[in-house]
This record gives sequence, structure tokens and C-alpha cells, in this order.
Amino acid sequence: MNRKKMTLARHVLEQQKYSPKATGELSSLLIQLGLAAKTIVREVSRAGLVNILGLTGETNVQGEAVKKLDRFANEVFVEAFGYGGLLCTLISEEMEKPLHLPENCPQGHYTLLVDPIDGSSNIDVNGIFGSIFSFQKRPEGEAHGTPEALLRKGSEQIAAGYIMYGPSTMLVYTVGSGVHGFTLDPGVGEFFLSHENIRIPTRSRAYSVNQGNYRRWAPEVQRLVDDFSGRGDEGERGYALRYAGSLLADIHRILLEGGIYLYPGSLDQPEGKLRLLYEAAPLALVVEQAGGRASTGTESILALQPKNLHQRVPLFIGSPEEVARAESFIRSRRRKGINDSGGERLP
Repeated sequence: MNRKKMTLARHVLEQQKYSPKATGELSSLLIQLGLAAKTIVREVSRAGLVNILGLTGETNVQGEAVKKLDRFANEVFVEAFGYGGLLCTLISEEMEKPLHLPENCPQGHYTLLVDPIDGSSNIDVNGIFGSIFSFQKRPEGEAHGTPEALLRKGSEQIAAGYIMYGPSTMLVYTVGSGVHGFTLDPGVGEFFLSHENIRIPTRSRAYSVNQGNYRRWAPEVQRLVDDFSGRGDEGERGYALRYAGSLLADIHRILLEGGIYLYPGSLDQPEGKLRLLYEAAPLALVVEQAGGRASTGTESILALQPKNLHQRVPLFIGSPEEVARAESFIRSRRRKGINDSGGERLP
């Protein structure tokens, strides 16, 4: 088969052949996801003309100002998955509570977790942003909407990925058998396979972090970043700093070229900023399926048991050797329990 002519729909159906228990339901959901992406792309391409730039004046459950495109994208996902009878529950960054679709339940076995627009601060300056998604399957015997049905470990995701809106629109996904990327051909209106079986480099001398937060980090995180930048105790040549200010832009580059992305907790917010269920866990599954690693700095992201829908976590993600180096550095510094002045480590 000519891989250059492989559409998203055909690829999803081909992947289904390798799962003897597949029913075709997940395939249908992934195809619906592609439709949602194309709808968002259409509006983004003429954002300034259709009045979806700027703020709505509202605040979401995260306490963040809602942009017009945030709300629009959320509505697109709700509409795209509101029919078909497969999706029972939708959890979104833009909604305080899960959206249950009673007309799809109890026959609908799936939950979609989505950050409709990640990187919305880049929208008004024509920067790169995207959508992050994850699918879970309701466990047998569990009623829909219960904590047991919704608060699942990242290792229990059955599919995850992201859509990146930039110079070209890309959809990257995994169903647990490798990572594949598709690029939208706007002339045809289809996603075509462009990056088959993506593998992240084992290591790369590049790191991505917002160093403007340096003074808010714990001492061991400061020393880790000093080490990466070449200002640390090891005396090695520093890594290259590559920070786009867009989570997906940075993760996508690292997925293809290697390196490490860091969004650590801070002294005033030790749990970090990124949400576990619809940001960290989906990206962790993608990166680990590509041969990388994802960690809080001390434990695996995919092994975490969520405590609530909007739980936040620190994130260290990327090439396996770089993430292992970060974990080793943080653990050793914490075992010492001291800061640079010889006093106790800050909380």
C-alpha cells in the first residue's frame, strides 16, 4: 500500500486489524476526532474575520480567562461527539463538571478527555497552539460518571494524542502500538500519514523550560536547570535552550528531535500547573509509545492514580536518558536535604 496516500481513516481501520477484540468503536471515535480538527482549522484560518479572537470576559474552572476560540473549540468537540452513541462522557478543561450524554448511555462505553485549545495565549499573535485528547473505556460493571469510571491511571488510556495548528496542521495519535503523525492537506481536506512509527531520540542536548519561573522553583530544580544550561557543578557544555511558550510546540519538536521539556512545580504551587488527565497523561502515553519517558521528577506520570478531574502535576518529559538524568538529579539533591547555603531544603 502506498503510505503517502494513507488517510487517517484508512490508517485507523488498518490498526484495528491488529487487535482481535476490536469492535470498530474506537476507530469511529478517532475518525470523528479528525472531523473536529478540520472544523477548528477552518475557523482558525479566518479567525480575524469571524470574530473569534480575544477574550469572552468569562473565567473557566481553572481560574483562567476564557478566549473566544477556547469556547468555540470546546463547542466543536461537544457537537462532534454528541452523536453516534459511542461516547458517554466528555471531560474538558473548559467545563467544571463532566458532560454526560444520556442518549449515548449506557451503551456508550467511552470517555473523551480533552484540552480543546492548549496554548491559547498564542492565538492573538498567530502563534502555534493545539488540542490534546485522550480516550478511556468504562470498566465492565462500572456505572457511567462514577469516580471509578473516570479517574483512571494514564496507563489505562486506550488512545491519546494531539492536534497541532501551525504552518501545517498535524494530528499525532497512539492506540498503544506506536505513534503516528498525519498532516492535513487543505486542498483535499484529508489528513495523510506523514510521520509513521515516530521514535524519539534516546538523548539530545536540548531542553525546554520557562526560566522566568527560576526564582519560584525549589533549589534542586534550580540546580538541575543550571546543570542543563552549563552553569552547574559538572562543568559540561550546556544544552541548547529551545522554548516556544507553547506546550504542544515544544513537545512536538522534542518528539521528533529529542531533548527534555520541564514544567516543574514551584514553591508556592508544588503540584505544578499542567493538568494530569487531559494534558500530562495523554502526552506521556504518546512520548512513551515513541520510546521516551514522562515523570513528575520522582515517579511515572502514567502510574499516577488521579484524585480529581482537574488535578495538576509537575512534568518532566522527553528523551529517556534526559528524563532519567533529571530524576536522578532531583532525587539525589532531595536526599541531601540541603540548599546552597547549607540550610534545610525549602518546602
